[in-house]
Amino acid sequence: MSQEMRTRVNDLLGQAKKVIFGQDDLLDSIIAALVCEGHLLIEGLPGLGKTLSVSTMSKLCDLSFKRVQFTPDLLPSDLVGTMVYSQQREEFSTKFGPIFTQLLLADEINRSPAKVQAALLEAMAEKQVTIGDSTHKLASPFVVLATQNPIEQEGTYPLPEAQLDRFMMKVSVEYPDFSSEMSILDLKDSGKTEISPIITTDDILEMRDEVEKVHIDKKMKELIVRIVRGTRPGDENFSSDYNGLIQVGASPRAAIWLQKLGQFMAFLAGRDYVSPDDILKVIPSVLGHRVLLTYEATIDNLNSRDLVLKIAHKMI
Repeated sequence: MSQEMRTRVNDLLGQAKKVIFGQDDLLDSIIAALVCEGHLLIEGLPGLGKTLSVSTMSKLCDLSFKRVQFTPDLLPSDLVGTMVYSQQREEFSTKFGPIFTQLLLADEINRSPAKVQAALLEAMAEKQVTIGDSTHKLASPFVVLATQNPIEQEGTYPLPEAQLDRFMMKVSVEYPDFSSEMSILDLKDSGKTEISPIITTDDILEMRDEVEKVHIDKKMKELIVRIVRGTRPGDENFSSDYNGLIQVGASPRAAIWLQKLGQFMAFLAGRDYVSPDDILKVIPSVLGHRVLLTYEATIDNLNSRDLVLKIAHKMI
């Protein structure tokens, strides 16, 4: 069964890469988010195919998909829904918002104020939404894929650390290479490729069970914990080489995601056990946004993604 599932995932990614060129890491991260049911923060400039990647993957996975453009005047009710009074029936009814979906694209998430972020945070953390006096469970899988522009900061509300920590991974989307950009032009000339579902919700849930069966040795768990603790100033695992560079280290939630994603990477590679390489592949995306650098490190243009990878390599 595992081999069949892996083949279908590879077919899915292959089909997606016929439409999205030069963003292989993003596509791999989206399928990882769906299988592990973790939220994904996508950072990149406009026009790099972020929205197209998400909508394409939703079609290939046969999932319900909604897109919400976050703006400064967006209200929590615009996202989660509200109670509407019917004069004809003389009663209130619930009008559900776009958050009631399986794949939610929160476009430019940092453009909305704190109340909207709080409403989204409940959905991300608890997989449920409160409208009026009632609490409604969200569908499974429920995954938030949020985008933000790394350059333009005017009129934005920086995401608080508590919300950043809720994202399983943060992926940086770069410009495609020359050949990929040529392929984009060819695709535009020849018309878009027809997209039909390759896997279903049941397949994703089944795949999740298969990933959980991947064995992770006690030594690998110890390695994960050492890496995470190695990002925390004052911890015995923290190296003096990084004194004055890190202000706040990663939380225990980071260790949970490193374990889950390590199992997923091993599953994709066709192994029934997790290796150190599986962990190293996801270190920058899982720990990079959870580690807060000091002002001095920021001034020196240090990158948190590179720093956490150096810390991880020292632990192996």
